[in-house]
Amino acid sequence: MTVERQKAAVLPACLGKGQELAGLVEYSTDSIVSKAILDKPAGTITLFAFDRGQKLSEHTSPYDAVVQILDGEARLTIGGKDEMVPDGRIIVMPANVPHSVNAEEKFKMLLTMIRT
Repeated sequence: MTVERQKAAVLPACLGKGQELAGLVEYSTDSIVSKAILDKPAGTITLFAFDRGQKLSEHTSPYDAVVQILDGEARLTIGGKDEMVPDGRIIVMPANVPHSVNAEEKFKMLLTMIRT
């Protein structure tokens, strides 16, 4: 698995301009691509494109994380329970609860994390 990261404090393409979210990040074979929309001490907004078969192993975060599926469908496991989340849906991964993300098919998501 390859993880490709593109990071800036604020993604210039979004600064003062409306953008179609799913079009801001592209799929890459056998990879997870991430692109930071906003990366500040108070929180982050990050786009991800997961190729089929890719995953983020179980981990925890000290902050709640909001996931919005923009394209495809994702399998999220939160606190040991699987949830299939299709495009157009939103789910919250609570702080300090183990979670993982699996791409049974390719999908794109927006992750918003507020550090409080």
